[in-house]
Amino acid sequence: MKTIAQIAAELQGYDPQALKAADVNAFLDRLVEPVTATEELPLFNALGRVLARDVVSPISVPPHDNSAMDGYAFAGAQLAKGQPLTLRVVGTALAGKAWAGTVAAGECVKIMTGAIMPAGLDTVVPQEFTTSTTTDGAEHITIAADVLQLGDNRRFKGEDLMEGGVALARGELLTPAALGLVASLGLPTVTVVRRLRVAYFSTGDEILSLGEAPREGAVYDSNRYTVFGLLTRLGVEVIDLGVVRDEPALLEAAFRQAAQQADAIITSGGVSVGEADHTRTMMKKLGDVAFWRIAMRPGRPMAVGRIAAAGFGEKTASTAQPSSPDSYKTNSNPHSSAGAVLFGLPGNPVAVMVTFLAFVRPALLRMMGSTRTTPPLLRAVSTEAMRKKPGRTEYQRGLVTTAADGTLQVCTTGNQGSGVLSSMVQANGLIVLHHSQGNVAVGDMVDVMVFDGVI
Repeated sequence: MKTIAQIAAELQGYDPQALKAADVNAFLDRLVEPVTATEELPLFNALGRVLARDVVSPISVPPHDNSAMDGYAFAGAQLAKGQPLTLRVVGTALAGKAWAGTVAAGECVKIMTGAIMPAGLDTVVPQEFTTSTTTDGAEHITIAADVLQLGDNRRFKGEDLMEGGVALARGELLTPAALGLVASLGLPTVTVVRRLRVAYFSTGDEILSLGEAPREGAVYDSNRYTVFGLLTRLGVEVIDLGVVRDEPALLEAAFRQAAQQADAIITSGGVSVGEADHTRTMMKKLGDVAFWRIAMRPGRPMAVGRIAAAGFGEKTASTAQPSSPDSYKTNSNPHSSAGAVLFGLPGNPVAVMVTFLAFVRPALLRMMGSTRTTPPLLRAVSTEAMRKKPGRTEYQRGLVTTAADGTLQVCTTGNQGSGVLSSMVQANGLIVLHHSQGNVAVGDMVDVMVFDGVI
């Protein structure tokens, strides 16, 4: 395991006092490591989890050639360009039961969607493309000229998945579609990476918990609930440690408890240079921590590193459920004795959310074993001018809509102050103005990090 200094030495131009946003993610890629413990879960319990090993298909999907339409199956070689084709109907093939008859030239079989294609037949004409007549007590269909080609509307055996092939790769997130795919293979369980455990607490004497009476100079703690929501959406086990006062003994106890129980620790507040609290000092005392001033807006100050879990003895696995923001249930954690990865976020509410989305969430996904950690960026047309100086990355709260011509367009939500939490509620994405980018004019294309499914 590399130290902070060793990781910093690997990054060209590393400057903790003026760190580019792109370098933050490069640093975190080297700092965090995926958890290795696994568990086997029934499909109904596996949504949102990460696969610990490849899912190999025990069967072919579909298991046989079958019809993609309700219609009539026949040998497509009988089609002739510019000529209609009349066929005699000799049977019906239903889904779930193979039709055992034989089909000669000039004949066809009525077939339902999903039914096995009878031997020798390779084409299906949809029912609506035919006209039907009865001659001498037998049904005949006529297919109009040039409405289909040989092989149309036939699904091939293994067209989706072949037996022995990888259906889902290790590191894939089990989405609703993925659960359906696994179920289509007849597999009742999957092996997943055990749930990541993340401890979180707010710091500062100015922070009020819900239920406390207002007092001059104090604010209610919104960050605790925002981060709880972000972590819950991510699917981790949340260990909520509440609000910790700016007292060395309390901070030390909180950090040690978090490092004992969790794989990662998130704090808000207490990481800026010159702040009148003990959080930075305690981070340095208990771990290997770097303090950054990131060339970004909002969210300039941030701390990352590891907090040691020494002195807490052997750890055992837990089946405790995630706690709510207003309750905490102790559980132990079998992670490395090296302790927990630390993410010390700024105190301003919007800065907390931006740094989480841009840096912490991708790092946590990597720890969860996911192979898809980079947030996707969409391109949209800016409907307003935005002032921007090169030399820092800016994350503007934006509202993405669809223009009349179908293109995506985006505007800001107005006031971009780092304490304006209501603007995050109004926004459905972050407009990402990159480090070297300058002013944005109306009509310019910009990148947008969308919130759907995240916030």
